[in-house]
Parts: sequence; structure tokens; C-alpha cells
Amino acid sequence: DNCGWTGHECDVLAVTKDLRIIDVEVKISRSDLKADAKKDKWWHRSFGSYAGIDPATSRSKYVTPAPVARAHPPKIWKHYYALPESIWKPELLDCLPSTSSGVLLLREPRFSGDPQVIIQCVRRATPAKDTYRLTPPQVMDIARLANLRMWEAYHRRDQVQQQGGAA
Repeated sequence: DNCGWTGHECDVLAVTKDLRIIDVEVKISRSDLKADAKKDKWWHRSFGSYAGIDPATSRSKYVTPAPVARAHPPKIWKHYYALPESIWKPELLDCLPSTSSGVLLLREPRFSGDPQVIIQCVRRATPAKDTYRLTPPQVMDIARLANLRMWEAYHRRDQVQQQGGAA
């Protein structure tokens, strides 16, 4: 949950059995979904290069190339958006930063006693073919971070319960 291991923020970072990363971005509104396309993880930016002396100002001139859109964020094998079914409209597919991203819609169960959230896959994520597999030390690092976050979550839950609130 809320992990930055890849170099960019992930709401949910999952590691598959074959040691690849799936990034799930959780969105709570249409504007939140649309704003995601501006995040740095979707753009490859190059540094400027020296272009000589500007004759008008006698100063060094640099050329900065325009950013290039990425199909997948760095280190990510598959990317999904997860959002409430109630805010989804099919035309939102055009707002996504990549056609490789999948879309998962979530809704509450019909019966209040059923704890399962219902997930509908609107579009499957296209895998990044050139993504490397994690090394055992990288997997251990992710597992260590997940373990620490779990203990932090238990601590927060215990604090809420001691204050008389619900977890």
C-alpha cells in the first residue's frame, strides 16, 4: 500500500509468482483519474543538450527535447486503475495516459452480509514485454517494506480502538 519502491508512487504494488510487478492505482473520482496522465511516471524526459552560442545574446544555448509518453511506468509489468463502478463512464478510457493500462471497477456486494467486493475488469492490462524480473534481494526488500507497513497498520488500528473508535 502506498509504495514508492519503483521510483514512483504506487497505491498497490503486487509481486507476481514469476517476480514481476503489477501497479494498481486507486482512483476515487473522475478528476483524480484524469489527473494521473500528468504524473512523471508516464513521461520520459531527456536532459537538454548544448546547441552552441546564441548570436543574439552571446549566451550558451541548450535544446530540451519534448517529453515522450511511456506505455508503462518504469519497472512495471502491468498497470491497472481501480475505481468505483459508480463513477465510471466508457469515454474515460480516452483520458488514460496509456492504452496498456487495465481498468478494474469495484462495487459493494448486493447483500450486506457478503464481505466480498465485486470486481469487474473493463479492460485487461497489456504486459510490458521488456520488463525485467526482480532479483531475490529486491523481492526481500519489498517483503521487508510490506512487513513494516503491516506492523504500522496494526499500531494505527490499536490506537483507534483505544480511543473508542472503529478500526
